[in-house]
This record gives sequence, C-alpha cells and structure tokens, in this order.
Amino acid sequence: MNYKKLYPDWKHGDRKDAVWLKDIDSMHAFMPYLMPNRADNEAVLLETVDLTAVEDYIARKNAEDPEFKYTIFHILCAALGKTIALNPKLNRFIAGHRLYQRRDISLTFVVKKKFAESADEALAIFAFDQSSEVSPLDQFRERLYKIIYSVRKENKTDGTTAIMDVLVKLPRWMLRGVMGTLNFLDYYGKVPAAISKDDPYNATVFVSNLGSIKMKANYHHLANWGTNSVFCIIGEKHQEPFFDPVTGTYELRTAVDLGLTIDERIADGLYFGQAVKLLRELLAHPELLERPLMESVEWVKL
Repeated sequence: MNYKKLYPDWKHGDRKDAVWLKDIDSMHAFMPYLMPNRADNEAVLLETVDLTAVEDYIARKNAEDPEFKYTIFHILCAALGKTIALNPKLNRFIAGHRLYQRRDISLTFVVKKKFAESADEALAIFAFDQSSEVSPLDQFRERLYKIIYSVRKENKTDGTTAIMDVLVKLPRWMLRGVMGTLNFLDYYGKVPAAISKDDPYNATVFVSNLGSIKMKANYHHLANWGTNSVFCIIGEKHQEPFFDPVTGTYELRTAVDLGLTIDERIADGLYFGQAVKLLRELLAHPELLERPLMESVEWVKL
C-alpha cells in the first residue's frame, strides 16, 4: 500500500496507523531496549468517580425522550476520548523498540450477543472523528447503537473472532508457526489490515465494563501483542462516602471505580496525573462532552 498517498505527512519509518517519534530524549528512546515488554511496564491508576453530576445530566438528557437513551457508559467513554484528545501522549505506543504517535483515537470493548452467561461475545472498535463538530458523546452514542444492533440483531461476528475461528482449527505446531510469523510482522507494523483492523489490541483504550455484569475489579494487564497502551476497567456502581470540606462531614453518593493500566514508558507520572484530573473534571461537568472532541477545556492543572 502507498501510505504516502494515504497520509501526505507519511515519512520513512512511520506505520500505517502511527507516526514514528524520532525527536525524543535519550531516556525515552532507550527505554524500549531496557524494558522491551509492554506487560512489564504497567502503571496502575485507581480512581473513584462521583457520579452525581453524571446521573443528573443523564436524567436531563433522557427527559427529552431520545430513541436511544444516554447511559453512564456513554459518558465515561466520551470522557476517555476527550481526555486522550487533549493529552495526546496517552495515544502513544511502543512497537518494534520505537515510540509512535497513533493517528486515530479509538476505543475497543466487548458486546454480548445476548445478556446471558452462555451468550457469545463480539469485539467492537470505535474511532472518534477528530475533525468533526459532532460532540464525542453523540459520536460514541450513535455509533454504539449501530454496533449493538449489528451484533445482536444481525448476529454479525467481528473480523478478529472470525479469523480466530479458523486458526484454532490448525494443528498446534502449525498455529505456533503462524503466531511466530504474526509476531514478526507485528514488530515491523506489517500485520495485514484484514487482521489488524478489528484487533482490540490495536486500539487506544481497551474498555471493560465489568459493572454491567455486577463485578468489582480495578486491574487488567496490558498485552505485548499489538499497540494498546491503556486498559480501563469500569467497576460496579455503588454508594461511596465523599468528604465535604465546607461542612466537614461525609455524604453518601453514587460512585464508580475506574482502574487504568497504562504503559509507563509513553509518558511520565505528572502527565498521567494531569490526565486523570482532566477526566475527573469532565465527569464533574459532563456538559463539556457536548463540545467538539478537539476543543480545549479550561481547568486547573496540577
């Protein structure tokens, strides 16, 4: 494929999905050689989010009686997208011992074909339109509706699952050879698009909504395969005491726990902290998610 034609800014060493960051400090250039495996470089951030403003916002939006109701999952995913848009270092990844800046901002998640323990699952990837004036909330909500309809009503299988259905039928020795070849191609960013385009481990953030199945968890490992540098666990909604500095008392409010696992090689701790603070700001003021994805937000940094 002629990537130069597809991406006018494409230069030698770039991938089809990302730009190679050559002008970086020696420490970040050396880190992939010192600690080459993504799963060995996990930074875990735990955050308990007050959902009071989110639930009030959802109640107001759904009072307008939209055909497809707004949910906490929509708000959280839109907030993640805008946080990454305004903190682009979170959209980096290391592959082939090089640091890259991803071209798109994408989320991947699992959709059950039926709400039942025995039901099959399908993987879905959503990419925000960074040039659109449509808000990240409405972008995600409208696209999610189409994804769910496709998976549940039309009973479609995602491309990754379809490929795995074929590969698992191979003898073990042959499957190991196939995976060896794919790992070699993955190192150089040459995995065929038929495989990589639906691969959940090639998205900016892998989101797991465990709260939807009444589970509590706050950590999931990263994978050495692919380019995914951020994993987000959404826990079960619950009551949590929050301290009021004005009255000096505690108040029970609805909350949710978020567990963020991040490849620590893509940025520093201060940058991660600022990103989490922006995420809190967006969830405290969800109306900010009605603005275009790339529009800046005024907030007090650390």
